[in-house]
Amino acid sequence: MQSFRVATYNIHKCRGLDRRVRPARIADVLRELDADIIALQEVLSVHGGAPEDDQADFIASRLEGYSCHFGENRRLRGGAYGNVVLSRLPVVLARNYDLTWRGHEARGCLRTDIVVPGGEALHLFNVHLGTAFLERRHQARRMLSLDLLRADNLAGLRIVVGDFNEWTAGLASRLMSEEFHTIDLRRHIRRSRTYPGLLPLLHLDHFYFDRHLVLESFALHRTRQSLIASDHLPMVAQFRL
Repeated sequence: MQSFRVATYNIHKCRGLDRRVRPARIADVLRELDADIIALQEVLSVHGGAPEDDQADFIASRLEGYSCHFGENRRLRGGAYGNVVLSRLPVVLARNYDLTWRGHEARGCLRTDIVVPGGEALHLFNVHLGTAFLERRHQARRMLSLDLLRADNLAGLRIVVGDFNEWTAGLASRLMSEEFHTIDLRRHIRRSRTYPGLLPLLHLDHFYFDRHLVLESFALHRTRQSLIASDHLPMVAQFRL
């Protein structure tokens, strides 16, 4: 059976460690990944200005062959700000879930239902959790509720990716690990951290996946360009059913 590749990347509004906002550089990094499905966090898209200001559409157009699905969590600088999924596989549903807790910064989880090789359904959840301890506890429980990750209308397998903002192993990591397989970066690469990109110290970005999926390969993408393009490093995994 054919495999498919999934990537996750917090692009930090396309602002690199050199303080330059360069969506084209992010697109170049993504092109190197050659992923079928790409989950992005911290995307800012402002319409009506330069093409680069609409980061989601600009990056998708530079990659070619990808559909673009935006999960807006809040307005920022006159534009939409949130999570994005790019897919060169058919997408049959895109829905954004509100994870905001008690007046904290608006957060969300973008669900996309994708038809993977072989005709099977895949439910990809792209998330960016909050920075406060109690906030993440609430968001983890919300994620695993009956109207989100445990919803009755989930007919296919699930993958959850994104920036979980857990500086140490907390409730969110524990609850997700009880429900899913997780990728232990230490088994695949020497450097097991993804943030900040140039000198990774923290494991904030995660992959969780259903047990009927087989992980064939995994990589933390470290190149000269990816080390400067954002304050996170992209991760890419190859699965088969």
